[in-house]
Amino acid sequence: MKILEVKNLVKTYGKGENKVRAVDDISFSVDEGEFVAIVGASGSGKSTLLHLLGGVDRPTSGKVLIDGKDIYDLSDDALAIFRRRQLGIIYQFYNLIPILNVTENITLPCDLDGKTVAKSRLQELLKTLGLENRTSHLPNQLSGGQQQRVSIGRALINNPALILADEPTGNLDSKSGDEIVSLLKLSNKKYHQTIIIITHDLAIANQADRIITFEDGKIIKDEQN
Repeated sequence: MKILEVKNLVKTYGKGENKVRAVDDISFSVDEGEFVAIVGASGSGKSTLLHLLGGVDRPTSGKVLIDGKDIYDLSDDALAIFRRRQLGIIYQFYNLIPILNVTENITLPCDLDGKTVAKSRLQELLKTLGLENRTSHLPNQLSGGQQQRVSIGRALINNPALILADEPTGNLDSKSGDEIVSLLKLSNKKYHQTIIIITHDLAIANQADRIITFEDGKIIKDEQN
């Protein structure tokens, strides 16, 4: 089953001679349970693409369908709710709330929805992430790798249709980075979680099921690993 369909997606910035096509008429789809890496040099447009897939930025034209729903047919308010419930986004710089502890940061999407998290689900997730002994720590009491684990937990807590990870190891040393990639792979296998990871690191990309290479706003290669 296709969880993501991208159809003729375009994002331009500027006008006239200064017009830049950051995403240039691309189409592709991702099946449920796939682990896909999107690679490209800095400035290739891959982060712009991630923002379009995540409902953070609206395209100039084209469609993004997640679980059969065209997310850009939604109003801003409806899109914000859809993003919270159906998308888990992992950023390079964690984006944790500094005054919330580990458990509170992970359960934040559920709290915003007024939903109670099943205790068994939370405990299992904390254990999988190796955070069961850090539940009451604030972000500034954690290492970078631990903060990124919290970010992954927050992305997974709602069982989203799709996880988008934007250079999730870019701010970490190689050992912590390897652990984060292993956790993403584990969540892909254990929870059948669909994941798209943006990276410039081919060693990380090579651990995905499929690699899409991006250059100057276009897909130049799409191959199974």
